[in-house]
Amino acid sequence: MEEQQEVLARTVGAVMRPAVVTVDVGETVLVAWELLQRSGSRHLPVVRPDGRCAGLLERADVAVACGAPAVALSELRVDELLRGHGPVLVHVEQTVRHAVDLMTYTGADALPVLAEDGCLAGVLTAAGIVAALVGQQLREESADRRPQAPTVLPGLPPRRSYRGTAFP
Repeated sequence: MEEQQEVLARTVGAVMRPAVVTVDVGETVLVAWELLQRSGSRHLPVVRPDGRCAGLLERADVAVACGAPAVALSELRVDELLRGHGPVLVHVEQTVRHAVDLMTYTGADALPVLAEDGCLAGVLTAAGIVAALVGQQLREESADRRPQAPTVLPGLPPRRSYRGTAFP
């Protein structure tokens, strides 16, 4: 029981999974689905161009959206799936107990985690909390927990806003 209380008193930053794959709010739902498929994740953080979190997509929501006709999918943007859903967020310094209460109240099984500067730092999942409670994959807290740069998996086309040099 003491070990459970210790985990619940830890900060969210100690239990979260760093967000290594994100999707831009302006990307298509097809790109979001491809990222979910290639990463094997159940949740995909959605970020704005300034790095701030716009919300969290769940695999099931994206799968349902992908049931639309192909022509419609090429036009459907990630931010359209987030409409009407204000993001439920936690901060790295908040306690796991607070996050559990928030998840219970909202029915969420994952929450985006924000760094002190308001940018996305990671994702806290119910599975991550359970793993921490049983003593698995519990990381030591770091004094400098900076978010990693978003990763685009190999083989995906560049974002529409990419203005880099084209290679032959």
